[in-house]
Amino acid sequence: MKNAFWVLVILFPLCANADVVIDKPAPMFSLKGTDGKTYSLDSFKEDIVVLEWINHDCPFVKKHYNSKYRNMQSLQEEFTKKGVKWFSIGSSAKGKQGNYTVKEWNGLSKSKGSKATSVLLDENGELGKLYGAKVTPHMFILNKGILVYAGGIDNKPSTNPRDIPSAKNFVKTALNELLAGGSVTTKSSTPYGCSVKY
Repeated sequence: MKNAFWVLVILFPLCANADVVIDKPAPMFSLKGTDGKTYSLDSFKEDIVVLEWINHDCPFVKKHYNSKYRNMQSLQEEFTKKGVKWFSIGSSAKGKQGNYTVKEWNGLSKSKGSKATSVLLDENGELGKLYGAKVTPHMFILNKGILVYAGGIDNKPSTNPRDIPSAKNFVKTALNELLAGGSVTTKSSTPYGCSVKY
């Protein structure tokens, strides 16, 4: 078919690491951000924390960052203003797609309008493997150190930005439930995207 192309949708089980369990304490970590600061999960015991695995060369990530909806940045801005800590995590290994220098990361964050608390550098993949992150974007939400959500950003596993308005956004729903003092209704979903380039 003329001008047709296919995009492979990568679907993975919830978590590949048996140590990462919903409603149980999340694994501790300490990583350096592109802002030069070191961030330790231990410092956010009383906070709601979002972990977003990211690779700006991935078409699924581009769907949520590059369209007119600015879907990921809008979520970051909305919820960091409400006290949520949001960390974008780059686990691509050196020489692989999605691995950037600190200068490149900061340039990308600025050009995309990222509102994340920080971008964390995980070149050796230790944090990604610790959490069982398989795709970009793979989303995790922690509430006072407890993992309360893991999976996809929404229920539309495509690269088409036009799917964003009609999608059920699991992350937004979960964060609103937590901020309202409730519990998360949908605790997991199947993550979709490009494989993390370990």
